[in-house]
Amino acid sequence: MNNETYECTICGYIYNPAVGDPDNGIAPGTKFEDIPEDWVCPLCGVGKDKFEKI
Repeated sequence: MNNETYECTICGYIYNPAVGDPDNGIAPGTKFEDIPEDWVCPLCGVGKDKFEKI
């Protein structure tokens, strides 16, 4: 599994694919690339384009 984490450059939220974002419909094990384009940061609401691989 691709376990690359991504960080929101606005608020610092870390997206961990092993955890996903189940509160917003993203199942554990979902790679960042596979998240729908309309997904937003659960903390500050910015789009995927504001995330960087860490």
